[in-house]
Amino acid sequence: MSGLTDDERRAQGFAVRREVLSDEHVDRAIAATTDLNADFQDFITRVAWGDVWSRPGLDRRSRSIAVLSSLIAHGHHEELAMHLRAALRNGLTLDEIREVILQSAIYSGVPAANTAFRIAGEVFAAEGAS
Repeated sequence: MSGLTDDERRAQGFAVRREVLSDEHVDRAIAATTDLNADFQDFITRVAWGDVWSRPGLDRRSRSIAVLSSLIAHGHHEELAMHLRAALRNGLTLDEIREVILQSAIYSGVPAANTAFRIAGEVFAAEGAS
């Protein structure tokens, strides 16, 4: 997204981050910002959310599928729980998420998919979506 200033990318990033992850999540992240992680928080807001998630090449549903697959493959369980909630906000159904996790069993391994199904069950039960 060249042509945008850092301030514009930051503003765009916060808007997309709030739409995808929720105001509550972003507010918690802002409240937890310290001198140690402030640069990182700014970086992910500008780059991950202001640049990559804001690109027109994929819709948010497709981006959620890609993110879920990557998080499952790499075992990033805390991020997986957060992005399972985001996938619902981005319009994926429970059936579609089930298929993403099942597909990951083939390419990322049965243990990774087993853990993802456990986390999904916990997240969806807490969200009242199971």
